[in-house]
Parts: sequence; C-alpha cells; structure tokens
Amino acid sequence: MKLSIIVPVYNEKDTIEEILKKLDKLPIDKEILVVDDGSNDGSRQLISNLKSQISNIKIIFHEKNLGKGGAIQTGLKNSSGDVICIQDADLEYDCNEIPKLFDRFKDNSVDAVFGSRFLKANPNIYKRFLLGNKFLTFLTNLLHGAHYTDTYTCYKLIKKDVFSKLKIVSFRYEMEAEISIKLKKMNFKVVEEPISYVPRTLAQGKKIGWKDAVRGVWTIIKLRF
Repeated sequence: MKLSIIVPVYNEKDTIEEILKKLDKLPIDKEILVVDDGSNDGSRQLISNLKSQISNIKIIFHEKNLGKGGAIQTGLKNSSGDVICIQDADLEYDCNEIPKLFDRFKDNSVDAVFGSRFLKANPNIYKRFLLGNKFLTFLTNLLHGAHYTDTYTCYKLIKKDVFSKLKIVSFRYEMEAEISIKLKKMNFKVVEEPISYVPRTLAQGKKIGWKDAVRGVWTIIKLRF
C-alpha cells in the first residue's frame, strides 16, 4: 500500500526544507506532492532547489493563492497512492507519527484515520484556538451525530477512492469540517489515534483566524440542512 503525502505550502520558507527532508526519511512506501499555493516569500525557489534531494517528490505551483482546500484538491488529482495524507508545511505536527497512523489501514475496514491532538496531553495549545476547535468539533458532532474529538486536525489519512467520493468543494480551512462531515454522512469508517502537537504563534506565521471559524460554522450548518 502506497501513501501520497500532500503538502500545501503558502509562504513557509523557514520550515519547508526541514519538513520535506523529514518526510523523505519516513520508512514507508510513499510519494510527496508539494503544492505551492502562490507563495511570494522565496518558498518556491527553495522547493525547486530541493527537488533533486528528495526522492519521489512531485511539485506543483499555483499561480495564485487558492487556499489550503484548493491546494489539497490539486494534490488529490495528481496523486497515485492508495491512501492520502495531509501534511502542513510548518512543524506543528510530528511527521514521524505518520507511519503509526498509516499502519491502521492494515485493517481493511478502516476508510480514514484522524490524528487527534486531544486524545493525549498537549498542554501548549493556545486557549483561543483550543476553544475554537472544541466548539467546531462539538457543533459537528451535535448536528451530524458524529463522535469526533478533533475535526480540524491536519492529520487526516483517507483512502484515495474514499477521498474522491467526498467531492470536496471547500477552498480554505472549512475543508476540515467538510471532510469530517461527509465521511460521517457517507458512513465511512473513521478511527482516531493520539498525536503530538506543538503549535506555532501568530508571529511565527500561524494563518487560521476567526474568519475561518465563521466559515467553518457556516459549512457545518449548511451541510446539515
């Protein structure tokens, strides 16, 4: 079974080289799909320079910024693996935990694996982001009869044929809610695994904000009614 790791990138010159080299070392059958979403900080040149150093890498450049959801849609269309994994271009998530999540697909009945930040102690999560995530997850569970602990986790590993059936239309962070809800609505089997998480600050480039929370709420309600 092969894993396609989609890495959406938007202005991540300080971390993109490190994350790609870490992904390259993972002891699994994989391809790495880097989708640069219109970066203008030098990330594009860095990524191009790394192409000869990273095995099984495919690089796609968006001419304009479409958002994380748009980058993932591009990655999905260009992937060849059996399972899709989403990896942010920062260092908040420990990619060494990906093989543990991927291993859950040895159970053929599993359609998707979410890495949950709330199934183990991760005390450094900022309160406003913690409360926002908890609320969005609560609302998803309440309106859609789900039992998620972390709907907005980056680490979503989904069988490619399943991901394609979801027909994701979101272009920004509300995509996280759309994926979670459609997996539930279509009765796919989702399991959660505890993961580590070390959030960066807004000063370091954290991009999700209150407007994304509003879009998330609207998506959750819209998909219910």
